[in-house]
Amino acid sequence: MAAQPTARRSIAPSTAAWIQGAFLVVIALISLVPLLAIFVGTFQDGNEVIRRGMTFDVDLGALSLDNYVLLFTDSGPYFRWFANTLLLTVAQVAGTLLVSSFVAYGFAMYEFRTKTLWFVMVLLVMTVPFEMLMLPLYVQVNDMGLADTYTVIVLPFLASAVTIFFFRQYFLGIPKEIIEAGRVDGVSEFGIFFRLVLPITRPAMAAMAILNGMLCWNNFLWPLLVLRSPEKFTLPIGLNTLLTPYGNNYELLIIGAFFSLIPVLILFLAFQRFFIEGITAGAVKG
Repeated sequence: MAAQPTARRSIAPSTAAWIQGAFLVVIALISLVPLLAIFVGTFQDGNEVIRRGMTFDVDLGALSLDNYVLLFTDSGPYFRWFANTLLLTVAQVAGTLLVSSFVAYGFAMYEFRTKTLWFVMVLLVMTVPFEMLMLPLYVQVNDMGLADTYTVIVLPFLASAVTIFFFRQYFLGIPKEIIEAGRVDGVSEFGIFFRLVLPITRPAMAAMAILNGMLCWNNFLWPLLVLRSPEKFTLPIGLNTLLTPYGNNYELLIIGAFFSLIPVLILFLAFQRFFIEGITAGAVKG
């Protein structure tokens, strides 16, 4: 009789884990339905997809590779837009991780006057929607002569408030003895950051690379406002130009939108083993 409660206690956690796993599998399958639907849509006539909507009830005989042939032979500036977006995403993610981690490192590891005040300012910036800052920022970049350049897309977002806050919380969990040991050994402050601290923060870097990469890749409003030359358009803007009052290129729009998902998926798969660890550590430290 005494062994019965022990057996129940050992079975209960495994049952709960099985239920939780099954629930997550169901959620994952539901999340994959739109991706599968747009993938099926790439083999269909664009006008038919728009008329009937994304559906799995399709005539298999009507499926073809015409849209793929169109993409790789007669897609116009599509791959130019793709390359522009890829270049901007890489530059902005790299710059944001570097600048924001520097700022967060200062907040976490150094003591200086008005430190609390400046950090409160960072938190306040997190609460301000970008739409409120967009107009004065647009006026400022026009006055500086930076409109219609890639610089104006990357520069305003290098010091991201959310990224600074996340890194600061992560850095607070790093023992300061590591910093002191580096100083005793004569390592410079930059050397301490790059050689001692940065290797420890790979999970946080990976998590922020995914989040910032997704935001930059899908950024539409700000590039639409500041870019004027068609050859400089990013992928979201370029795909939007396929819908005009004079005709709509639904075939290229559908398959182009599907291919635009691939870099984001690759980014997530490349850093997924660090993602959960980085998000969890940044949330609980400090």
